Amino acid sequence: MARRVPGLDGDAVIDDNDGMATLSIRNLPEEVHVGLRVRAARAGRSMEAEARAILAEACAPEPRVTGADLQDTIARLYGGAPPSGVVADLIAERREEAAHEP
Repeated sequence: MARRVPGLDGDAVIDDNDGMATLSIRNLPEEVHVGLRVRAARAGRSMEAEARAILAEACAPEPRVTGADLQDTIARLYGGAPPSGVVADLIAERREEAAHEP
C-alpha cells in the first residue's frame, strides 16, 4: 500500500511491501544526488545501500545516559575530586544579591 508523505520541496512516496518499506523521493536537488553518488562510491556501496545506511544511522535510537554515566563524567572532569560546598556557596551568593535589590 503506497501513501504520499508531504515534504518541504515535494512529496515522498512510501510503499510498504511485506514489512519492508520502499521510499521514493521526488525533486532531489542535483547536488544532493551527486553527493550521494560520490559518498556511495567512496564507501564501495550502491547509492541505494548508501541511502539506507544514512537513514538507518540518522534514525537509530540514541543511547540512554544513566546516572552512573553522569557521575563518571563529573569524576573525569574534576579528576576524581569534585568541588564541595558549591550549592551552599551559590545560595549564599544569591541571598547577598537579593539583599541589595530594590
